Amino acid sequence: MGILPVSDRDQKKKRIITLVLMAVFLMSASFFFIDRKDETIIIVSFPNGRELETEVADTPEKLLFGLAFRETLPLNGGMLYIFESTGQNHVWTKEYRFPVDMMWIDESHHIVGLKENVAPCRADDCPKYSSAPEAVRYAIQTEAGFIQREGITVGLELKYTLRM
Repeated sequence: MGILPVSDRDQKKKRIITLVLMAVFLMSASFFFIDRKDETIIIVSFPNGRELETEVADTPEKLLFGLAFRETLPLNGGMLYIFESTGQNHVWTKEYRFPVDMMWIDESHHIVGLKENVAPCRADDCPKYSSAPEAVRYAIQTEAGFIQREGITVGLELKYTLRM
């Protein structure tokens, strides 16, 4: 009574595997369809008076995917990466749809590195960008051209304000 024929056992195992894979897929896909209005937003203020509304990447998923699969950034928008610790942190542009500018920021909120007009990557093995040799705690990605247009330079101190 407790022993199933081999074919029934195999079918049951296949159903369980299929259900598990579907659940994993749905959880992964939901990340891209969540309501972004509930996201943490930090306003980054530059010394020239410019303010940038940044979505915060502070979870492993957001740190991994960043701006992937998005068609555009909102006007005056960007993504602020908050890394778990200060060090040689890196980001990439895998599955991005548009080029970005990158700013690397240390713990005291000073810009220590810049990378302009970084191309999106659709390959399997995309380059990773870092602040080497500077240690950083944060990175900001904006639309390409932001750094030049706003006159952003290494050494500027940024102010962060949490939007409520």
